[in-house]
Amino acid sequence: MKSEVLSIALPLLLLASMPAAAEWHHREAAIMGTRIAVELWHDDPGEAAAATEAVLEEMHRVDGLMSHYRPESQLSRINAHAAEGPVAVDPELAGLIDEAAGFSERTGGAFDITYASVGYLYDFRERRHPTDAQIEAGLAAVDWRHVIVDLGASTVRFTQPGVRIDLGGIAKGYAVDRAVALLAARGVRHASVTAGGDSRILGDRFGRPWVVAIRHPDDPQRFIARIPLEDAAISTSGDYERYFDEDGERYHHIINPSTGRSAGGLRSVTIIGPNATETDAISTSVFVLGPERGLALIEELPDLDAVLVRSDGKVLYSSGLTPP
Repeated sequence: MKSEVLSIALPLLLLASMPAAAEWHHREAAIMGTRIAVELWHDDPGEAAAATEAVLEEMHRVDGLMSHYRPESQLSRINAHAAEGPVAVDPELAGLIDEAAGFSERTGGAFDITYASVGYLYDFRERRHPTDAQIEAGLAAVDWRHVIVDLGASTVRFTQPGVRIDLGGIAKGYAVDRAVALLAARGVRHASVTAGGDSRILGDRFGRPWVVAIRHPDDPQRFIARIPLEDAAISTSGDYERYFDEDGERYHHIINPSTGRSAGGLRSVTIIGPNATETDAISTSVFVLGPERGLALIEELPDLDAVLVRSDGKVLYSSGLTPP
């Protein structure tokens, strides 16, 4: 549910001069349906290459486990069979689905992986959206409480037919966190890992922060804010990522679980926090909640800050980021 980073046409741009560029190592790849970017400092090119390759392998592994596009993935197996009875999955996947339920509870259902029970009816590439009748029929299956996770048995089941889940609002952030943990375990102390609109930064840039620029929703060459960060995660959700316009209405991929329709009131939401799993989920949640309720949620979460762009273009900041 996120857009690309490290390209001026996309919502976040890591900005910094690059000291001793020969020892900064950068690589990009297309994984998880988006652009993966890894940048790290290492004085051994061979070790740097091995660490980068480990990150990309981890991204492929998470994608193979959690992709709803791959029919052989465990997530696809859940969607196909969990209404019939418990489906055995890896403890890792069961744990993340359980964590998603925690975000659903914290956000009053604004984050809900069962949105896919209606969301699958949208095709943004083909410019197709469901009818009112299709949305009404699908909404009966949209409720995170329809998903029962047994962590002890490592199984997932649905309480009724028609339920589908999609981890697009949390899986990329989770993969980024996994990748940063791998780098830290290898002794890397200065790095950034990006998957679509989710980034996590490890350390600083030798006495200076990494600077993250948030793009303007209507112009990929303009930025609404530049934020210095160290040892932090940042995620952006926007209505300009996967969308089409029809009859003056924008249909985009951030679906409000309570309506089955594209959420309104905001153009983009950027969340800053300690880990990308959380910033990923909360950026989607705030977008669904809208400006007032979304900022109220952020003020209740002491470790998070936010930059919001309303539909009228006004930029809003959480109290921890409010410019003087």
